[in-house]
Amino acid sequence: MPSATSSTGADREPRVVIAPSLLSCDFARIAAEVERVESCGADWLHVDVMDGHFVPNLTLGPPLVEAIAKVAKKPLDVHLMIEEPLRYAKQYAAAGAHVLTFHAEVAEGPGTAWKRPPAREIAAGFRAAGIAQVGVALNPDTPLARIEPWLEFVDLVLVMSVFPGFGGQKFMPEVLAKTRQLRAGGYRGYVEMDGGLNASTLPQCAAAGADALVAGSAIFGAPDMRATIAAFRAAARSARSGGSA
Repeated sequence: MPSATSSTGADREPRVVIAPSLLSCDFARIAAEVERVESCGADWLHVDVMDGHFVPNLTLGPPLVEAIAKVAKKPLDVHLMIEEPLRYAKQYAAAGAHVLTFHAEVAEGPGTAWKRPPAREIAAGFRAAGIAQVGVALNPDTPLARIEPWLEFVDLVLVMSVFPGFGGQKFMPEVLAKTRQLRAGGYRGYVEMDGGLNASTLPQCAAAGADALVAGSAIFGAPDMRATIAAFRAAARSARSGGSA
């Protein structure tokens, strides 16, 4: 995985990571789907974990993440939409997570309903468990100010462009301001965006400064997955270079 400040390629093209969301793949053929999306150009594999509490849906746990890791050659980008991320850090590290992201809303801060661990403690616990890259995610209605004190100890900020746990939502363009603010403030780690990304919205995310881009149905539902990933990468690089907005 490139460092938080690197570009990609000998020609120093803007760093772009395409992270297909496995939530949109055919789980009856998970091994084949992982191999297919990797062979078509995926950089990371985005894995959503939901606990039925932080979000209403229930999805992948450590055993399935481990099963994916056994066949995957690319880093697993695991997004924990769960109430107690620190409790499960060791399990997800052992399962093969490379990037592990917790939600700002489950860390200590303004508006928390009960005692929660500080974000610094969660991040330190992730690293102690063996996680290589620590991320923090924020919901569309969570202000960027909530995580600004934490930027020094996270490698990635995941800006949600839909509310997690609910399907069929449209991309929320107003969250692009958070990505722009992060870059304007000098944040040099990964800025990832997830939710409603497609051929129209993905370049907008990249133009705002996002360099890790999560897409699900736009990739797994594409007639030509390889061409779609290549087109997304080219569009993102052009947008990050100022070629389009």
